[in-house]
Amino acid sequence: MPSIVWLIIGLVAGAALGYVIVRYVANASTKKASEEASAMVEDAKRQAETMRREAAIEAKDQALKLKQEMEAENKERLKEVRSAENRLTQREESLDRRVESLDNRERQISSLQGQLEKRERDIVATEAEVGRRLEQVAGMTPEEAKHELLDTIKDEVTHESAAIIREAETRAKAEADKKARSILSLAIQRVAADHTAETTVSTIHIPSDDLKGRIIGREGRNIRSFESLTGTNLIIDDTPECVSISCFDPVRREIGRVTMENLVADGRIHPARIEEMFGKAEAFVNQRVQEAGEQATFDTGIHDLHPEIVTTLGRLRYRTSYGQNVLNHSLEVAYLCGVMASELGLDPVPAKRAGLLHDLGKAVDHEVEGSHAIIGADLARRFGEKADIVHAIEAHHNDVEPSSVLAVLVQAADAISAARPGARKETLDAYIKRLEKLEEIANSYAGVDRTYAIQAGREVRVMVHPDKVDEAATTVLAHDIAQRIENEMQYPGQVKVVVIRESRAVSIAK
Repeated sequence: MPSIVWLIIGLVAGAALGYVIVRYVANASTKKASEEASAMVEDAKRQAETMRREAAIEAKDQALKLKQEMEAENKERLKEVRSAENRLTQREESLDRRVESLDNRERQISSLQGQLEKRERDIVATEAEVGRRLEQVAGMTPEEAKHELLDTIKDEVTHESAAIIREAETRAKAEADKKARSILSLAIQRVAADHTAETTVSTIHIPSDDLKGRIIGREGRNIRSFESLTGTNLIIDDTPECVSISCFDPVRREIGRVTMENLVADGRIHPARIEEMFGKAEAFVNQRVQEAGEQATFDTGIHDLHPEIVTTLGRLRYRTSYGQNVLNHSLEVAYLCGVMASELGLDPVPAKRAGLLHDLGKAVDHEVEGSHAIIGADLARRFGEKADIVHAIEAHHNDVEPSSVLAVLVQAADAISAARPGARKETLDAYIKRLEKLEEIANSYAGVDRTYAIQAGREVRVMVHPDKVDEAATTVLAHDIAQRIENEMQYPGQVKVVVIRESRAVSIAK
């Protein structure tokens, strides 16, 4: 029993000792942990304090930097403001000086104005006195003096206008001749057309005069049938071995010519045969007209023309102007326009198109009243040609004022083609009338003594009375005559007007 008690006591004592030991160990651990925690807290506090101080220092640095930047910016702005204030001050001072100067000038002007008004009054009084005295001395009324003064001014103006015309002509020639000669010579050289011109034949040779009776037929039935079918006039006169066909329409005249040649070659001439030959000739000529129009468009490289324009263009094959075939002339003008446009740096295609179509109206000018230029322009406009092409057509003879480079090119090319040697000829009657008209225009001016049209009408020499026309007036007279010839007459090429004034002093020794 005692051993059990001691055992229990020992167990209790051991347990108590173990509890005490465990408690001690636990307290020691807790104290150590507490100390570590306190150390960690202290360390964290120190780090936090360090970071706070660093942040504060950095913030102070940033604030100091910003403050310095703001101070520098404020200084710069203050400098600009002061500079602006200085400029404004200088401007104000300058304006003050200007205002003061203007005030001084205004005072001077007012003073001068008063002086001028006084002088004007004095001058008016002096002029009245001088006029009265001049009238007394000269013995002339104011109206007479006015007329004499106007005559003097007129002479001076005539002299000055002559000098201006000479100067303008000299300047224009000096500036334009070199370039124009280069372009025109190059165009003429590259378009080397034949000098011989095709003419429309209206006379048919027959083997013998006995055939004339067969052509006329019994009681004239053959000739009546021929004229009614072809729309031409058949002329059978005393001219040996030939008959003539007359018609204003060149295509109808050509159909009549082909019909008559076929009848003469066949030998059988009666109304039925005439009608048969006329049908064949009409189909043949119409085919040649169409082929001629198509060939012209092919040669010039223009392929988008309206079919009616192509046909009308082909009719020009049988139309002549002063002996020059109009279709060949139109082709020459197209080539010349294309070359000159290329030399000037322009598009040659519209230039060739306008040159080809410029005489389109001559194909129908016997059917429609008016200038062939206006007729051709209306045709081109009706079939959808552009406005610049239409204007070039209607302006190539100055029916309207040319307003484009294209129109001027067509005018120049038309003149070159028509004026070259051998291109055109005219009948004797028309030639004589043209020369008479040239002399008549020149003789209509006052002071003209005699007039001579020379060089086939390409030059007019005007002799004037030296006591009626002075040296200055000769230039004005030549210019006026040339302008009137240009406005009232139609002629190939150009006409040169030369005014000659000759003074002679004659004395006889006895």
